[in-house]
Order: sequence, then C-alpha cells, then structure tokens
Amino acid sequence: MALEIERKFLLSEYPDSKIEDGSLEIISIQHIEQTYLALADGEELRVRRLRTADTHHSDYMLTYKSGYGLVKQELEHAITKQLYDELIDNVRFIPLLKDRTTARISGTDIIIEIDRYNHHPLIVVEVEFKDEHTAKSFQPPSWFGKDISTNKQYSNKEMWKQLNGVSS
Repeated sequence: MALEIERKFLLSEYPDSKIEDGSLEIISIQHIEQTYLALADGEELRVRRLRTADTHHSDYMLTYKSGYGLVKQELEHAITKQLYDELIDNVRFIPLLKDRTTARISGTDIIIEIDRYNHHPLIVVEVEFKDEHTAKSFQPPSWFGKDISTNKQYSNKEMWKQLNGVSS
C-alpha cells in the first residue's frame, strides 16, 4: 500500500491573479464527485468520478485510505463506469462536489491542487510530497494561508458527512 504524504492549506480566494501573472501554470481542471461507501475510525472507502473540464472525459476511482493527518496509507484503483454507477445507486448519498485545478508553481517542480467546493464556501490547496521530512520542511508561499493539514473540520470526509447528515 502506498503512502500519501500531503499538506493542506486554506485559501482566502481563488488565485486568479497568480494564474494571470504566470506565477501558476495550469496543468488541468477536473470536476470531481466523491462519495464515501464506508467509514470507520481512521479508515475510509470512497469512489470518485473525475471529469476533465475541457474534454468532459470521465475516469472512475475506488480508494481506500487509512490514517489521519500528514501521512496516510492509500490504495487506489480505476473502476468501470458501470461499477461506479451501481455503487452510487446503492448507497444513495449526495456526492461531495468540487472543482480541482492542478497547477505548477512557476520556476519550481512543485505541483499543487486547488479545490473549490460546490456545497461549502471553501477553497483549499494541497501539496503532495515524496517523504515526511520534505513535507515538514516545506515553506509555503504566503498566499497559501493557514495550514489545515491536521484539522479534521476541513477533511473531505467530514464535509461529506455534514452534507449527508451522517453522524461521526
């Protein structure tokens, strides 16, 4: 099982000015529908539909995660549209919807993911790292805002639970 090592920051606004001035280079934009199939203490099983903004092509993923905070274990596999639809039809929950902009910070090899949520007035930026030391030593640009990497309130899982009235 692979490790996911990431930090997450709260943005006060979408960084349009950074895109316009070339500080951020857009790689892709996706529309994401995310639904949890099972939740347990520190574990989750979810499905996602990822639709590219320009071509409207969709990919479907099944993901298992274990852990919380900076480092999690993650197992992710592509699934068929048919399996995705069957699972969604059976759980009958409202998916968490977000638009994800993947970008590179100009002049670096740092790739970021900016998520804007449809059901929440929230914009976050995530950065994934190859190891925990690199993650901890990362100095974010000032426009990233507050580090929310370990704040459960801002996790996708918690936002989805609120949206669906699922108790903790």
